[in-house]
Amino acid sequence: MKSHRFMLSVVLISLSTVAFAQSDTQRSDEHKSSVAPVPSEAQKSFATVKSLAGEWEGPVTVPEMPEMSGGKPLHVSLRVTSRGNALVHELQEAGTPLDATKYDHPVSMFYVDGDQLTLIHYCDAGNRPRMTGKMSPDGKTVEFEFKDISGSPEYHMHHSVFTLIDATHHTEDWTFMMKDKPIHAHFDLHRAN
Repeated sequence: MKSHRFMLSVVLISLSTVAFAQSDTQRSDEHKSSVAPVPSEAQKSFATVKSLAGEWEGPVTVPEMPEMSGGKPLHVSLRVTSRGNALVHELQEAGTPLDATKYDHPVSMFYVDGDQLTLIHYCDAGNRPRMTGKMSPDGKTVEFEFKDISGSPEYHMHHSVFTLIDATHHTEDWTFMMKDKPIHAHFDLHRAN
C-alpha cells in the first residue's frame, strides 16, 4: 500500500512538473508573439511614403521644357488602401475634372514586395514601368530606380525621388524618358487639406 502511495506521489509530481513546464513554454511563446518584429528597410521606406497620405498642390518645373513650367499648379492625391498594404498616387493638373479622355491623370501604386519597396507607374503613355525604392540614411528621401517595364519602353517614367521637407511640404522629382532623352519634372507640393 505504501508503495502505491509512493508511486502515486511520484506520478502526481511528474505530471505537475510537465504541466508547469508546458505553462512556462506557453507563456514564453505568448511573450514572443507579443513582441513586434523589427520592420525591414522596405517597410520603413513604405511607412515614410505612406506618411504623405493626403491632398497636395504646387507648381511644376520642367527645365527641358520651360513652356510647361509655371503654369497651372499640379494636384497630387496620395491615399492609403488595401488595409494599409498599398499607397495610390494620383496626379492631375489642379482644377481639372477627372476626365482621362481630355487630361493626363497618371496613377502610381506603392507596395512592399518581399524585401523591396516597389512603385508601379500606370502611365498615360500606355505602359507600366516598375521601380524599386530605398530610403536615404537621414530618413527624409525615398529614391526609386527603374527595374523593368510592361509595354513600350520608347516613352516611359524612369526615376523618381520623394523628399519630405516637413509635415506640410514635400517635393517630387520625376524623370521621364522620351526615347533616349530624359525630361525632368520637379513638383514643389504643399498640403491642400
